[in-house]
Amino acid sequence: MNRGTARRQLPLQAAIMLAAATGGILDAGFPDRSWWVLAPLGVALMMVALLGRGPWAGLLIGMVAGLSFWLIHISWLTLYLGPVPWLALAGLESIFFGIGLALIGVVLNVGPRVWPTVAGRLGVVPVVVAGLWTAREAISAVWPYGGFAWGRVAISQSESPFNGLVAWVGMSGLTFLIVWLSTLAVQLVREVQFGALARWSIAVASVALLLVVPAWPTVPSGTARIAAVQGASDAGLFARYSPGQILADHTSATLPLIGQKVDFVVWPENASDIDPTRSADAAKVLDYLGTAMSAPIVAGTITQRDGKFYNSSLLWKAGEGAVDIYDKVHPVPFAEYMPDRAFWRPFAPELIDLISRDYAIGTQGNVFDIDGIRAGIAICFDIADDQLVQEMISGKAQVILAQTNNADFGYTDESVQQLAIARLRAIEAGRTVVNISTVGTSAIITPDGETLDRLQTWEPGAMVETVPLSDTVTPAMSGGRELEWFVSGLGLAGCALCLLNALRTRRRSRVRSDGKGGRG
Repeated sequence: MNRGTARRQLPLQAAIMLAAATGGILDAGFPDRSWWVLAPLGVALMMVALLGRGPWAGLLIGMVAGLSFWLIHISWLTLYLGPVPWLALAGLESIFFGIGLALIGVVLNVGPRVWPTVAGRLGVVPVVVAGLWTAREAISAVWPYGGFAWGRVAISQSESPFNGLVAWVGMSGLTFLIVWLSTLAVQLVREVQFGALARWSIAVASVALLLVVPAWPTVPSGTARIAAVQGASDAGLFARYSPGQILADHTSATLPLIGQKVDFVVWPENASDIDPTRSADAAKVLDYLGTAMSAPIVAGTITQRDGKFYNSSLLWKAGEGAVDIYDKVHPVPFAEYMPDRAFWRPFAPELIDLISRDYAIGTQGNVFDIDGIRAGIAICFDIADDQLVQEMISGKAQVILAQTNNADFGYTDESVQQLAIARLRAIEAGRTVVNISTVGTSAIITPDGETLDRLQTWEPGAMVETVPLSDTVTPAMSGGRELEWFVSGLGLAGCALCLLNALRTRRRSRVRSDGKGGRG
C-alpha cells in the first residue's frame, strides 16, 4: 500500500453485510423514492466494502451487492410472472455486477501503487474506477439478447441537480461522473497526507464543478399541439378482456377531445387490441376519430405481415389507413419473444410455453413525418436504448413519442422508473418527450426536464398541450456513443495496468520466497 493511502479494511463478514445493505441504499436513489443523493452514497459504500480485498473476495462482495440491488429494483417482475424470471434476471445482472466490482476492487487496492502520487491516487484512480463501472453498464445494456438497459446510475439522477449534465455527456457520461464523485470521496477518506479542511475543499470543489455547468440551451423551432390519450386498459400479457375492449377504452377516452384543434393524437403501445390494417371494423373506428379530430392518429397495435408478428406503431390517416409503420426494434426477450427456446424450456417449461408468440425485430426507421412534424417513435423499452434515441435525432426528430404498456406491472415502481428514463432522454436529446401509457405513468416532459402535464395512474384521460419542437443537437447527441467507449476504454486500460502490476508483485514475492528457502 502506498504511504499516502491509509490501510482500511473491514472484516470479510462485515464487508459482505455492508454490500448487502448497499443494494437497498442504491435502489432508494431511484424512483419511486427518488432520494437521488443515496445513489452516489450507495456506490461509495460498495467501494468501501472492496478495500483490501482480492479479486475473488471482490467478486463475492460484488455479487452480493448486485443481487441485493437487482432483487429490489426489478421486484415488479413478480407481479404477474412470479419469482422465476425475477430471480433469473437479477441473478444474471448480479454476475455482471460482481465481475465489475471485482475489477474495481483491483484498481482500488493496486491503483495507489501503480499511480503513487497524490495526482495519481486522486486523479487517475477515480477515473479508472468510474470507467470500469460505465463499461459494465454499457455491456449489460446490449448483451445478451439485446441487453437490459435498466438500473444505470444515471437514471437515479433524473430529478437531481446533476440531470442537466446528460445533455453534455449522455446517459453513460452521467453515470461516469456520479461514480467518479463517489470514488473520489472514498479516495479522499483514504488519504493520510491531507487534513480534513483540504479533503472537504477538494470534495466541495468537485461537486461545485459539476453543478456550475450550464444547461444546454434548446432553441425551439416551432410548436405542436398534441393530444395524448390513456385508456386505463388492463392490456397486460395475461389479462382477460373481450376482443375490441382496449380499442374501445382508448376510443372512449378520445371522444371528449372532439372539437379541440390538435396536430395529431397519440395512443400508447397496444392501444388497439385489434389490428386496423387487417380489421375493417377497427379501421372504421380510427377513420371516424381521425375525421372527427381532423388529425392523424399514432396508435400502437400488434400487426402480422408475411407470417410474422410485430409490436407496431401506426401513423393512421382517415381515409388513407396506415401511411407509416414502425415495428419495435428492441422486443423484450423472455416476454415478447423467446430466444433459444429449446435450450431454456427444460428449466421452466410452463413459463416458457406462456410465450406462445414471438415478435419479430423491426427494421424500419423510427421517425414519422406527421404532416411536416418529425416525431421519433419509441415503443416501451425502446426508450432505454441509446442507439435508437441516437437514430431518432439523426433522423431529424423534433419531438419524441414514447408509447408504452405498463399494465403488467400494476402500481409498482416500473412505470416511474421508465418515466425517469424518458425525463433524462428529453434533456439528453433536447426534445419534448410524450410518455404515454395504457395505464400510466403518463406525462409530457419538456427539454429542460420539467413535467408539462401528467395523468393519474390507472385512470382514463388525455393530455392536450402545445409543446415546443426543436432541431437542436446537444453535445450528447452530436458525440454519439464515443464518450461511452472512451471512458470505458480508460477504465479497462487502467484495470489492465493494475492487473499486470499485481502479477509482477506476486512473481517477485515468489522469487524472494524461493530465494530465502534456497539459502536455508
